[in-house]
Amino acid sequence: MKTLPKQYDPSQAEARIYADWMEQNLFAPGGRESAESYTIVIPPPNITGQLHMGHALDGTLQDILIRWRRMQGYDTLWLPGVDHAAIATEVKIVAEMASEGLTKADIGYDAFMQRAWRWKAKYGGRIIEQLKKLGCSCDWSRERFTMDDGCSRAVREVFVNLYEKGLIYRGERIINWCPSCKTSLSDAEVEHEDRDGAFWHIRYPFADGSGFIEVATTRPETMLGDTAVAVHPDDERYRAMLGKTLILPLVNREIPLIADTYVERDFGTGAVKITPAHDPNDFEVGARHNLPIIDVMTDDGHMNESAGEYAGLDRYEARRLIVKTLDEQGFLIKTEPMRHSVSTCYRCHTVVEPRVSLQWFVKMKPLAKPAIEAVQDGTIRFVPERFEKNYIHWMENLRDWCVSRQIWWGHRIPVWYCDTCGETLAAKETPDCCPVCGGALRQDPDTLDTWFSSALWPFSTLGWPDQTADLARYYPTNTLVTGYDIITFWVSRMIFSGLEHTGKAPFRTVFIHGLVRDAQGRKMTKSLGNGIDPLEIIAQYGADALRFSLATGNSPGNDMRFLEEKVAASRNFANKIWNAARFILMNLGDSDDETVAPLPNELTTEDAWILSRQNSLVREVTENLEKFELGVAVQKLYDFLWDDFCDWYIELVKPRLQSTDEQTLARVRAVLCFVMRRTLQLLHPFMPFLTEEIWQSLPHENASIMLSPWPLYDDTLCFPKQEQSLAKVMEIIRAVRNQRAERNVPPSKKAKLFIQTNDPCDIAPFENVMRRLAGASEVACIAAELPEAGMVRVFAGGCVVFIPLGELVDLEAERARAQKELESVEKQLQAAIAKLSNESFVSKAPQSVVDGVKENVQKLQERADALRGM
Repeated sequence: MKTLPKQYDPSQAEARIYADWMEQNLFAPGGRESAESYTIVIPPPNITGQLHMGHALDGTLQDILIRWRRMQGYDTLWLPGVDHAAIATEVKIVAEMASEGLTKADIGYDAFMQRAWRWKAKYGGRIIEQLKKLGCSCDWSRERFTMDDGCSRAVREVFVNLYEKGLIYRGERIINWCPSCKTSLSDAEVEHEDRDGAFWHIRYPFADGSGFIEVATTRPETMLGDTAVAVHPDDERYRAMLGKTLILPLVNREIPLIADTYVERDFGTGAVKITPAHDPNDFEVGARHNLPIIDVMTDDGHMNESAGEYAGLDRYEARRLIVKTLDEQGFLIKTEPMRHSVSTCYRCHTVVEPRVSLQWFVKMKPLAKPAIEAVQDGTIRFVPERFEKNYIHWMENLRDWCVSRQIWWGHRIPVWYCDTCGETLAAKETPDCCPVCGGALRQDPDTLDTWFSSALWPFSTLGWPDQTADLARYYPTNTLVTGYDIITFWVSRMIFSGLEHTGKAPFRTVFIHGLVRDAQGRKMTKSLGNGIDPLEIIAQYGADALRFSLATGNSPGNDMRFLEEKVAASRNFANKIWNAARFILMNLGDSDDETVAPLPNELTTEDAWILSRQNSLVREVTENLEKFELGVAVQKLYDFLWDDFCDWYIELVKPRLQSTDEQTLARVRAVLCFVMRRTLQLLHPFMPFLTEEIWQSLPHENASIMLSPWPLYDDTLCFPKQEQSLAKVMEIIRAVRNQRAERNVPPSKKAKLFIQTNDPCDIAPFENVMRRLAGASEVACIAAELPEAGMVRVFAGGCVVFIPLGELVDLEAERARAQKELESVEKQLQAAIAKLSNESFVSKAPQSVVDGVKENVQKLQERADALRGM
């Protein structure tokens, strides 16, 4: 019989086991043609990426689902790949070039692209290798890249199809512009941050000298591009003034006072400045009133020639000087400090500038409608359901999607222009010449938003637009696992893209998880320096411990805190299982027979109890996984293995393992192995390495645990009577143990237990067990109460248990000790309650600190109650 080392060493085992899985090609689908397929496509990490806790959580949850479904007999495909991450990658490459004294302009487009592909070859596979260390069982032979030939072909196919349907167009529109990345951004790529700012109230005088109108702005530098002031048409204050002109301060340009229902009469003075080039709402007002568009900024956030004397200044320096001049010339009425929401770039967090630009857009309303209906009619469901509202709200309020980016790394827009005849051509293949005049063509210099190709990921990776066998077999996919932070970026775009281009929803379920935060509940960021490297955690504790800790307490859609002590506890759990397996192996004898022994026909009460408990576990864990309650499932596995199996069942059968009767030994060994094997199978999706290592040492029938069938609930293994009977005994043992522990009774001291019960037949078979596990010298069942002198009475298991603690400890001394401790505990409790009654503390202290005090109050209250009962 195989043996296990005394200590489980994940650093030695995990790499070896993963290599074995890879060598046997166990992650690949196929060979189950008659089985139902189950597909997950990985949210492709960026090629710039390094594994962080978000990736670790995402990968763990997906691997749990795919391993579970694989064991259930599905033809499973977990398709991996990476994203080219357009802006993020270009920023890295440009920074690398800058260290060499080079710019994009110095080397040109072709040389830059060659350099970018070399960068991708060097760094692009790094995160894939890191995901393997986590234990991810993707079919790596199908690994895809958003700019590989197949995905690039799909991108061109989609662009041209949308263009020919009139759903992609080029036009001048107000867009989000990042002055640092120097590119446009879609609305989904804009984040909103609260920052300190001000409302500057400015006097705009009438040209005829009849007075002025007060307007307020948070961006006074844009006033140089004002082309009107607007009021509501029903605002009586301004009706007589409509048609007049105002003098734009500092510029001395006349601008009209116009009426538009966009203006809110009750906000401020009811008058707003209109800057069509630098505000999306003003752009719409300007279009309605045919106002000129004056752009006063360059693409890097400096003032341009239209800004007059402020040309060349950074926008914030210009702001400072403009406010100063307005004040000096008497135009500034007041400055009102405020904290407000500011739009920033999701990549570099630079404040975004709305600006008018010639860009490519996707018309969203025709695409959004079926995507909304697919969620509303249940074709696609979100877990948890509350995120459906977020999704639908976003889709119902979409503006057209700006998909062009002014960078080089990415999918070049497949549009060509003929300067000879003015023809514009969108083509799936690169044309040789103009189809109209035969002249030379030049390609549009812009690239597509990185999310354009990511939106096609569920079907482009399976061979679309070709009707491949993989596409027919594995599309639509089953489950998308992702964070709530990219529902707008990615999930929504995959849904409308799948429906538009394949006629099918790309997946059936969207399983949303939260963010992994630090121990204080803060988001992990570079600026805070609170990020934790999963690879360092794996090196210290093992991948299984990290995976188990990330699954523990995980609830769909909710953020979780990363606590290293949770990982340490998970490692301890792994060691507990390892020691249980070693114990079983040491008691299987010296035989080399690895045949799986059947369960015995005759079961003892404890055998029936553990089999029935495990049978319930099988049903409950399966149900939890079906509902995506992975955190609930993993807690049940922990409780069963730690408490039921290790702390109770193994202890209960130890005397039988000392028997010289071969039949007795065979029965208990068969049950031990059966329960361990089935529990390992349930645990495998969560802790794949440990379970594989133990599986290989036990008698088993499959080459790998991942190929073994998922356990099924079995009516013949349901033993409610035995469960009830043993539960009664266990409750009595726990009650006695607690009393002994409360009074610091040493294990060596034993005393007779008296159990008042109406049914001594339930107790008698376990008297030996109770002597051994409850520290009893003898157990006696009685019909009437005993005098309580020197006795402690407890209620447990429907019985009254009398413990002669007077024989074990000095009761008076114990009572005095308990009273002294109670006084101390009550003092601490009062102080903690006083803290929570202090409004200043509750409102100003970090939530984690307040929660800690609340938890401490509960613990102190429980301890005080226990001490009062002594």
